[in-house]
Amino acid sequence: MDVEINNLDNFKHIHLIGIGGVSMSAIAETLKSWGFKVTGSDLNQSKITDRLNKDGIRTIIGHNLDDCKNADLIIYNAAIPEDDPEMCLAREKNIPTVGRGKFVGFLTKKYKEAICISGTHGKTTTTSMISSCFLEAKLDPSIEVGAYFNMIDGNYRIGKSDYFILESCEYKANFLNFFPDTAVILNIDNDHLDFYKTFENIVKAFQKFASLVNENGLLVANGDDKNCLSLKEYTKAKFETYGIENDKCDYVAKNIEFDDNGFAIFDVYKEGEFFEKIELSVTGKHNVLNSLAAIAVSDYYKISKKDIKEGLKKFTGASRRLEYKGKFGDNIKVYDDYAHHPTEILATYSAVKNKKYHESWVIFQPHTFSRTKTHLDAFAKVLSNFDHIIVTDIYAAREKDEKIVSSNDLKDKIEKLGKKAEYISSFDDILKEVKSKAKKDDIIITLGAGTVTNIGPMLVEKNN
Repeated sequence: MDVEINNLDNFKHIHLIGIGGVSMSAIAETLKSWGFKVTGSDLNQSKITDRLNKDGIRTIIGHNLDDCKNADLIIYNAAIPEDDPEMCLAREKNIPTVGRGKFVGFLTKKYKEAICISGTHGKTTTTSMISSCFLEAKLDPSIEVGAYFNMIDGNYRIGKSDYFILESCEYKANFLNFFPDTAVILNIDNDHLDFYKTFENIVKAFQKFASLVNENGLLVANGDDKNCLSLKEYTKAKFETYGIENDKCDYVAKNIEFDDNGFAIFDVYKEGEFFEKIELSVTGKHNVLNSLAAIAVSDYYKISKKDIKEGLKKFTGASRRLEYKGKFGDNIKVYDDYAHHPTEILATYSAVKNKKYHESWVIFQPHTFSRTKTHLDAFAKVLSNFDHIIVTDIYAAREKDEKIVSSNDLKDKIEKLGKKAEYISSFDDILKEVKSKAKKDDIIITLGAGTVTNIGPMLVEKNN
């Protein structure tokens, strides 16, 4: 029953199943701003669902059959199963349905300048950096980003201009539904193999994404990533690159230094000529790369160097990107990070290294059994960089535990590399362990895309 959406003229009441998702909530608010009656349902209450109800979008926790049966159109996210009661009701009532990815693709066609940020890692941060530059330049963009962004007090912003800045996820090839006028491809790495099966299929998906960019538009690619560089042959758009190692890129960072907080200060060169000195308020060399992508896009849209510089300086990070949560005890600082792939964890560790501290603690919650099994050796290797390692239970997310791998397997792999690690299932026991053993000026990082994010606030609250 999925329909092709070319316009919304025939619809008055639009219902969203899984409305509490980051992208789905942004769609809901956008539709409401356009004058539609919008309702929804979600299995979990959250700050997002609370905000939707406060904004006049009736959101039921659980199944919302009453609103569903009266809707003219139903939008559902990728996690909704076919036997969901609301989906079954839609089939019974012959109500048109459309998946989230396809609907966002429709939205990209509604704007003259759809700016889509993709890549295996760094999408949320780079989307936020670009948004910060556009906001500094007062260009009034619409924004959809994959985490809380403090400059817009949420994960979306509804602007009145022709600019739509959109985080574009490659999971289940959702980004292939979009119509980018400008696209950024940050990197191509081995992830989401539960869907893609092979790395070659991931590369092919990004090649196809590159081919979707408007031929009169711009494709910005990471020149330090060979797979990104090769995308030039798949697009008719203007092709620009950025990098640190590859000095032949259009935008290059040189003379990189880090202050005591781990924040980078560096010179940007454009086509071999000095462009601007940039100071970031986020940590890590990977964020230097992310900022170069933001600079390339902003410069293309003729944002002034002053606004680019100020926009990047004002960006203090998206939520769960080495986010400072507070401290306890004798100046023991706690950070939280979303990293759930070995490459992301290495970037987080590299950023942490630039901070001043005594010893490092990592509390890691693996995300999905398939990813843990595929990258078990790589996880062990990168986690062994930390001084103290705690591994907790795998967060299943969309998967079922079929006993293919366990957190104890990861602990054993780490110890085979000669590094002590602990497996602790209970969050309360983790709190006791860290509270009793962390020392003055230590740094603690909770790591993963699941519920491990709850530990930081508990540590800070319970120990103050």
